Amino acid sequence: MGIFSKTCEYAVRAVFFIAQRTADGSRVGIKEIAVNIDSPEHFLAKILQDLSRRGIIQSVKGPNGGFYLDAQSLARPLSDVIEAVDGGGIFRDCGLGLKECSSKNPCPLHHDFLDVRNRLQNMLESITISQFNEDLNLGIVVLKNKSPARKT
Repeated sequence: MGIFSKTCEYAVRAVFFIAQRTADGSRVGIKEIAVNIDSPEHFLAKILQDLSRRGIIQSVKGPNGGFYLDAQSLARPLSDVIEAVDGGGIFRDCGLGLKECSSKNPCPLHHDFLDVRNRLQNMLESITISQFNEDLNLGIVVLKNKSPARKT
């Protein structure tokens, strides 16, 4: 289980994949993205449409169309993707989900969770979308689980 919603996980993986595959100026189609990040195509289409509307990724319709990222999008922090999909709650909400949690009225996890939340926000704000292109090209990092070995 991750810390982000499943929608957000697919969005981040898709954005990283698109960034890597379109660094040369090309475009990538929805089917290729879905296969390479282990996402249901129909669900991914809705996510990418929303990210495109928000200007995080770009798209072109038609036979030579597809998704890509321009230089401005590549330089955006990963936190922009997280906030576009899951909202900013991960950076400000209570770790136990309490609505009244604050410094004046803390939950049992408040002070420790505040530190974790701030470190997570700082990390996601300092990582750019294009930062992992080279590592993806070299196979150092991956965007989908490896298939389990088949038993024969």
